[in-house]
Amino acid sequence: MPNPLSTLGIAHTLISLAPVVAGLYGFVRFRRIDPSAPSGQVYLWGLTLAVFTSFGLSSKGGINPGHVLGVLALLAAFGGAWLAPRLRFLGRLAPHLQNFGLSFSFFLLMVPGINETLSRLPVAQPVATGPEDPVVQTALLVWLLVFVVGFALQCLAFRGANRTENPMSGSTARP
Repeated sequence: MPNPLSTLGIAHTLISLAPVVAGLYGFVRFRRIDPSAPSGQVYLWGLTLAVFTSFGLSSKGGINPGHVLGVLALLAAFGGAWLAPRLRFLGRLAPHLQNFGLSFSFFLLMVPGINETLSRLPVAQPVATGPEDPVVQTALLVWLLVFVVGFALQCLAFRGANRTENPMSGSTARP
């Protein structure tokens, strides 16, 4: 039988669902996590709380790879959400970096989630035994491909949305 969740583990799991749901909502509704939208705010706050509550969890004691991924997710999210739009020298690259940072943080958020879910469910006989299990490795590879394709689609959608109409000629001009 797998390790049962502690009270903090249960709280962390419930807290971690908020950024997952908010992030998915943002991707469906806006094709990205929009930090100015309420769902984007829920995502950022939920991610922060999820990472901080993860520090109290460790089956081996001390810092583990999940903690490191959490810190990297925070750096990517807040670098994308807050820092990238403020760096004027980035010019037209800033929105792409904002999208990348927030999307990459979502990718990182899900890595330990995929491992934990496959290693704990179903409770009586989990699908996988841990991060080295081929099932987890395959799921993470698929998740990486989803991230790469998803970000490419975001870039294409952003490029298409940035086409502006030239009022003088009625034609479409590219930035």
